Amino acid sequence: MSQHILIVDDEADIEALFRQQFRRDLKAGRFRMEFATSAQQALQIIEGTAGHEIVLLLSDVNMPGMSGLDLLPRAKAVRPDLAVIMVTAYGDIETRRRAVEGGAEGLLPKPIDFTALRVEVERRLVQRRAGS
Repeated sequence: MSQHILIVDDEADIEALFRQQFRRDLKAGRFRMEFATSAQQALQIIEGTAGHEIVLLLSDVNMPGMSGLDLLPRAKAVRPDLAVIMVTAYGDIETRRRAVEGGAEGLLPKPIDFTALRVEVERRLVQRRAGS
């Protein structure tokens, strides 16, 4: 089963940035990345994940329409086992509290520290391979 990482962000340049940062992993086929430009689109992807496994959801907090914090409980209702990390330029205490209470495993500040993110991605891939 193919392992996927779902990235949700309304900024147009995010996909290119992530594909560049993880180009070696993607080329080697270690995992695939899917991108959604809205929380609603992300929910559709999560609900229709036939044939692949989403091992990590990275979601921006501030998006038009449904926010990442609103997406979080809805995604967890569909996939309780889904690892979620929220990404935000506004890492205040209230945002962090809401993210953790909603089931997020972490909160990454923008600009994204891709070294730290790579550690998180690797941890999720190893956990899935080990069957936990």
